Amino acid sequence: MAATEKTNDFYVPDLCRVRSVFLLLVTSELMVLVLSIVQAEGGWIDWNYFGLLSLFVQWTVLTSAALICLLRSRLARLTTPRATLAMLTIVVLDVLAFSLFADSVLHPQRGMPDWQAIAKKLLLALLIALMVLRYFYLQYQWQQQREAEMQARLTALQARIHPHFLFNSMNTIASLIAVNPERAEDAVLDLSELFRASLRAGDRLIPLKDELDLCRRYLDIEALRLGERLKLEWQVAPGLDRQGIPPLTLQPLLENAIYHGIQPRPEGGTVKLDASCRGSFVYVMVQNPRPEQAISSHDGNRMALANIQSRLLALFGEQAVLKHSHQNDVYTVTLRLPRQSADQLQETATKKTAESP
Repeated sequence: MAATEKTNDFYVPDLCRVRSVFLLLVTSELMVLVLSIVQAEGGWIDWNYFGLLSLFVQWTVLTSAALICLLRSRLARLTTPRATLAMLTIVVLDVLAFSLFADSVLHPQRGMPDWQAIAKKLLLALLIALMVLRYFYLQYQWQQQREAEMQARLTALQARIHPHFLFNSMNTIASLIAVNPERAEDAVLDLSELFRASLRAGDRLIPLKDELDLCRRYLDIEALRLGERLKLEWQVAPGLDRQGIPPLTLQPLLENAIYHGIQPRPEGGTVKLDASCRGSFVYVMVQNPRPEQAISSHDGNRMALANIQSRLLALFGEQAVLKHSHQNDVYTVTLRLPRQSADQLQETATKKTAESP
């Protein structure tokens, strides 16, 4: 496990990945094209020079990348300067070996290699390798900074959600104290258990089952206040218990559904929650009666949706989608998540740095 963490913290990405190899090949071919245009004495490009240099560069790039990939776990244990020096040495020795081989094949009549030409190739390879490694290092630092900013952003968003939830829950309990103190006491116990589950430090993702349990506790508290005015329809497809979801994602949606769709209506209404799986995505839908005033104009609802959208974007990227719409006096919020267990998503998040090219 420690070796894996060291490898993930290494600033050079995994060069065995197809995307990394493709980017290296495309970049090297562009460099060869530029050199071939500069080398041409007549016309736009020296095709013979382009073909020979392209073959030489591609072989050296592929073999150097393969050697660095094979030694990546060992290089990750070194300090950054020593690892950089080791990789530069690998590239220079690789270019030297191919230069001697190419010289002996193309110019077999020579008794001695053309050391001046070989030295130029080594110097050029050294400079290009330094630029590539510098690019990798800057990308790694940018990714580290982005991860830190994302964590701070998630913490801030979470901090904004908890007081909002606590304020509304305590108002609900306060309304029960005068009329039914025993049930108010039970609601306080439910609230304490709810916060015990929701305020686990460091949980960026929890199983969907835990999030739904939290929602049920919240709905139990609201049912004490609203009574028969609050009706629920709850449908969750089997097999979604371990689906990963950020904590306090669904509860604010249910809270908005009650406060904007049920509470203003004297007759109340029905809140629907439906969770299903289609293909590689999990869909969670929350529906409630559309209030007389457009729900999208309410600041609290808009803030809740914006906070949830920000957290989903930070954790899942563009794979996660949050949409809201209204049709036939029904307001619907639909959440789409990539289908993965909470454990798999946590493991993927720890590997983002290493996989960024």
